[in-house]
Amino acid sequence: MTHKNETRIRCEWARNELSIRYHDEEWGVPQHDDRKLFEFLILEGAQAGLSWDTILRKRENYRAAFDAFDPQRVAIYDRRKIAGLLKNDGIVRNRLKIASAVASAKAFLKVQQEYGSFDRYAWQFVGGKPRVNSWRSLKLLPARTRESDAMSKDLQKRGFTFVGSTICYAFMQAVGMVNDHVVDCFRYSQLDRHRVET
Repeated sequence: MTHKNETRIRCEWARNELSIRYHDEEWGVPQHDDRKLFEFLILEGAQAGLSWDTILRKRENYRAAFDAFDPQRVAIYDRRKIAGLLKNDGIVRNRLKIASAVASAKAFLKVQQEYGSFDRYAWQFVGGKPRVNSWRSLKLLPARTRESDAMSKDLQKRGFTFVGSTICYAFMQAVGMVNDHVVDCFRYSQLDRHRVET
């Protein structure tokens, strides 16, 4: 199922201005910038139990509240900083999710030290290149895969939290480790062409 708008066929979940822009410009685009990868990891965790639209609406507030997702800064947040974040109604005010961002920032820095970049670490779970699926309907998309299971298990072992397999798979979709646009979505072939060219 797809959503038609301005003669372009899109994945059905892109229904409003914010989600359409996100779908057209970001979702499924291979991402290799560590700070962006950290942002998506934290936002996907924050989304647990909520809609992605909620997170998209709060995204700019998150960037302001979490120092533009600089993991070095987030890693040193203390109790006072966390207390301030819990009063910030521009983000999801969940103590566990905020504490998780700090713990995950610390773990993120350790991964960077070990691998040289988080990018190198994350992309190993798909062999360094995007997995291209060919779904005809969004109903066929899995919630998790063998790769997201492996990533989740390893991240948890390293001290990351809010990184269950479903969250990891959503992260993989967001950062282009997986192309899960449906085949008749205009972005599917664009991203597949991009993959061939790069």
